Amino acid sequence: MSLTAESEAPALAVNGTRIDMIERGSGPPLLFLHAENGIEPALAAIDELAKGARVIAPTHPGFGRSELPRGMRSVDDLSYFYLDMLDQLDLRDLTVVGVSLGAWIAAEIAVKSAARFARLVMANAVGIKVGDRETRDIADIFALTEKEFIEIAYCDPARGTRDYKSLPDAEVLAAARAREATARFAWNPFFHNPRLKSRLHRIRIPTLFLWGTHDRMLSEAYGRAYCALIAGARFELIDRAGHFPDHEQPKAFAAKVLAFAE
Repeated sequence: MSLTAESEAPALAVNGTRIDMIERGSGPPLLFLHAENGIEPALAAIDELAKGARVIAPTHPGFGRSELPRGMRSVDDLSYFYLDMLDQLDLRDLTVVGVSLGAWIAAEIAVKSAARFARLVMANAVGIKVGDRETRDIADIFALTEKEFIEIAYCDPARGTRDYKSLPDAEVLAAARAREATARFAWNPFFHNPRLKSRLHRIRIPTLFLWGTHDRMLSEAYGRAYCALIAGARFELIDRAGHFPDHEQPKAFAAKVLAFAE
């Protein structure tokens, strides 16, 4: 997270755990759940979303400067944390938007209770196993170098390339914490919950899948199979974007989200 992002993020305590949370804009409430690369790459998309909604964008426990509760080890744990946060803030009629890991968290929340949700947006979502046990659905990002990961995750690798030697210490620490937290929550089982797939029928709210066309961490076929498991869900592509369409195409991403929210 950049120094600017940190200075704009007020702290929120949920059951004694302090997290950073950005709030911008006005209008219908929209909860934005960031991807495994942290909140900072999503700031431009958050700004665009705030032009048509009141955006609430927390930094997940264990990411950025947010605290990590003792014993929190899974995306299932994160989903209960956010259910408590929604109760605490008494948010209703929410559009919930998640990207990659954030979309997985959103799905885990929705299968438990979507009572506060009006609609759901899943962008380049992970969280389930589509193929058989011999088929790799999701690239093993922990076996890749930073350069190799950026080449499969981005349409334009320059968008994801960072010179850590020139970055402020806060951004370097945030990047390290993001990688550590991603491994904690998503390494085993690898980027999925074996139980989630059989629970997706419980999502009965309007749902939109957005998909960056140049994602090589996941395939479009994976995304379409995931989408088909949620009744009535729509699938739309975002051109010139990879695994993080909110980062590479923030205006197009926000336009599709806000159009769906209307």
